[in-house]
Amino acid sequence: MNTAVDMVSLTAPVKRFVSQSRQALIDGRWQDAQSGETFEVFNPSNESVIARVADCKRADVDLAVAAARKAFDKGPWPRMSPSARGRILWKIGDLILDNLEELAQLESLNNGKPIAVARGADVPLAADLFHYMAGWATKIEGSTLSLSVPYTPDAQYHAYTRKEPIGVVAQIIPWNFPLLMAAWKLGPVLTAGCTVVLKPAEETPLSALRLAQLCLDAGLPPGVLNVLTGFGETCGAPLAAHSQVDKVAFTGSTEVGKLIVKAAANDLKKVTLELGGKSPNIVLDDADLEVAIPGAANAIFFNHGQCCCAGSRLFVQEKSYDRVLEGVSKAARSIRLGPGLNPQSEMGPLVSKTQFDRVTGFLRSGKEEGARTVCGGQRHGETGFFVEPTVLDGTSDKMRVYQEEIFGPVVTVMPFKEVDDELIRRANDTVYGLAAGLWTSNIKRAHRIADQLRAGTVWVNCYNVFDASMPFGGYKQSGWGREMGSEVLKNYLETKSVCMSV
Repeated sequence: MNTAVDMVSLTAPVKRFVSQSRQALIDGRWQDAQSGETFEVFNPSNESVIARVADCKRADVDLAVAAARKAFDKGPWPRMSPSARGRILWKIGDLILDNLEELAQLESLNNGKPIAVARGADVPLAADLFHYMAGWATKIEGSTLSLSVPYTPDAQYHAYTRKEPIGVVAQIIPWNFPLLMAAWKLGPVLTAGCTVVLKPAEETPLSALRLAQLCLDAGLPPGVLNVLTGFGETCGAPLAAHSQVDKVAFTGSTEVGKLIVKAAANDLKKVTLELGGKSPNIVLDDADLEVAIPGAANAIFFNHGQCCCAGSRLFVQEKSYDRVLEGVSKAARSIRLGPGLNPQSEMGPLVSKTQFDRVTGFLRSGKEEGARTVCGGQRHGETGFFVEPTVLDGTSDKMRVYQEEIFGPVVTVMPFKEVDDELIRRANDTVYGLAAGLWTSNIKRAHRIADQLRAGTVWVNCYNVFDASMPFGGYKQSGWGREMGSEVLKNYLETKSVCMSV
């Protein structure tokens, strides 16, 4: 295990941020939970306590929703000119870049991800999302309609549609990309003119709290953004069920997504969900293996496998099977595990003991059901929630490691003979449909297979490519709706038809 001598030195702003108990943001003011209670936030690299945050519950939810309701019904944000909203959103993106190192260190410290990844991907992508959405603020448009009404043939009408903000939105985000998921949610909801109550994951609240301050610094009016830190059952559940919330947007597990739907059902509030995956990644014999092998390794081991779209089921055509299996295993063995703040680390720990126990439980299950561990399969070190990158061979379609989302650095590798209907059936044989990968040099075949894969994103000769302009979301039990691109604005807008007799 790397020593503290190797660590990136925390900046003074980061030290100050974690040295004080962090409060909730309600109606533009930082305040303690109504109960006065706090809970501990941990560093998953060494299991130490790094901060304390407000333990918000139903009373805090009521206050935050009331603030968002007032800001929407009576405040300036929904009535502000689109260009003015866009300028504030652009400013948020600028402030994220101005504070890149602080945000990257908070993300690495709290989530465990390598500091290089936080600096190079998470923070810049978060800023880019706000910059991209800032441009959409002035492009939310309705349309004029030409009516032909058979029962009033001589009458004339002027009809048009308006796109209006949906209202108060509850947003609940996960712990795998804490800052980026906050950006994915907040950018479009603010662009649309809504107000919001955001609940970050209890494991990783720090970067979302810092982002909230940057939003205030950029000029966001009081009550437009409220942030509650707390646990799912005591904070997230009453937020999702709250009668004054018009819409719930959730990113997380499919199991919790189903609970969100039930909570929203009482008053039929609108819901969008970005949920789990068990994504197929297919390597054909005609693929460039010099590209496909590291690509397949990245598909599963990026972010410690804690990606909803991770390429966790790797299908390899028989001719290339041995080479791909050995290549991905070699890549797994070469990954340097260590604390996120060590610049040499290429993979950090899993985010929590709960997640560590889940992943290691799947490893035991795979072994008991007959899977062969080619590499990995063990805890790494004695401190922190580290699990070795793991490659499993000899798996069947009925094993838990094949069927269920592990959300860790574990890939099952399986051979196939022909590119036929059976391959497509196996690739689609999952309750999920978030993403898929395909590696081939035959562009005609690539288009044909991409058409047949039941997934919201299909990467061809690449994987884990994201852009603010490219919609992301899933088929089947991987969710409802899309994040990013112009598609995401549909999540937060209502369409009103206006018809006038003239």
